[in-house]
Amino acid sequence: MAIDIVPPKRCRVTDESEVDVIAGDYDERHEGLTPACDFMDEDIKPYETFIPEEVDSRDVGVTGKTIMVAGSFYIPKLNPAKPLGEDASFICLNKQVIGVADGVGGWAKKGIDSGMYSRELMKNAELAIHKQSNSTTTTTSIDLMKVLNEAFSKTKNKGSSTACILSLSDDTLHAVNIGDSGFAVIREGTIVYKSKVQQSRFNCPFQLGNEITSDKPNVAEKISVPVIAGDVIVLGTDGLFDNVHDFELETIVNAGVDSWESDVPETLAWRIAQYALDNAKNTEVYTPFTRESHKAGIEHNGGKIDDITVIVAYIWPL
Repeated sequence: MAIDIVPPKRCRVTDESEVDVIAGDYDERHEGLTPACDFMDEDIKPYETFIPEEVDSRDVGVTGKTIMVAGSFYIPKLNPAKPLGEDASFICLNKQVIGVADGVGGWAKKGIDSGMYSRELMKNAELAIHKQSNSTTTTTSIDLMKVLNEAFSKTKNKGSSTACILSLSDDTLHAVNIGDSGFAVIREGTIVYKSKVQQSRFNCPFQLGNEITSDKPNVAEKISVPVIAGDVIVLGTDGLFDNVHDFELETIVNAGVDSWESDVPETLAWRIAQYALDNAKNTEVYTPFTRESHKAGIEHNGGKIDDITVIVAYIWPL
């Protein structure tokens, strides 16, 4: 039986008091969630894009010839004890910054909900972005390492989380990344850049946290990638990348190439997330997680059930 998917809440922050990090709305209709292929054709309308039809670069502090327009979709895995899931994300288009975090599920064995850590981390990251941008001119790009450091220092919940934050300035995509969340840059239907996974061993990613053994922001990989108008950025947690191969991601993006100009990025984010969900629940499909499991000497077939967060950003010309 097909069901409705309730899109997540979003934030379009204008000041610190309005920060609202995506926590992933949970609805009782998610009970008995069916594979994505069963409802891909349903009339599900993702949320509207947070950008006016006529973009004024002065409103978003753009410093180059391109602008980032983004939307997201989140599917938390079914867990009545943690209905919000453990992923968190934000879209801050007026500052041209987006980010995702994935609370590490292993903490559940100690009765700790890492989703509380990841949500607080992303909230603090967005507060740091606004604090930094208010103290600089619009021609100065956001210092993502300062953002990550400040967010980390102010996050007090127990648990730990991966984090990947991106910004666009001067036609260059900047990123800081810790763990196995990540992003891909797709140009003319082909992935031209994909971030690397940071992990201490299989399925144990680098992770920010307040424990002595947790990683700190200084281990983050700092990345800069030149982008051009027409590029598509796909940012996500491991619920996406563990279940979708690069060629599959390219295929999904290519399928929407004719509608990029009229389609909102949320629609593509939704389609990618649904595809990842379909693979996650399939016990026969050969996924990236299957491949890496076998490399680690672990017998695992099919996908990996996990929270799935996808943010799609189009790089548009001004």
